[in-house]
Amino acid sequence: MSTTYTMRIDEGQKTLIAEYAASQGQSMAQFMIGAALDVIEDAIDLRDWKAAKKEFDADPATYSHDEIMREFGLR
Repeated sequence: MSTTYTMRIDEGQKTLIAEYAASQGQSMAQFMIGAALDVIEDAIDLRDWKAAKKEFDADPATYSHDEIMREFGLR
């Protein structure tokens, strides 16, 4: 189910966004939703990377592909 969202935007910004969206074959709504979701996805990716980096820094052990294959009996 979809919903309607209204926002105030400067006329110049609206024109810029609408023209760019059209050049990409999208409506202004499609473009703005995609842009918002991209920002959210980037923030989630950065959060997850920071957590993984912290875990790696605490135990920086690494394993080769062959070591992993042997560990799980795949070689």
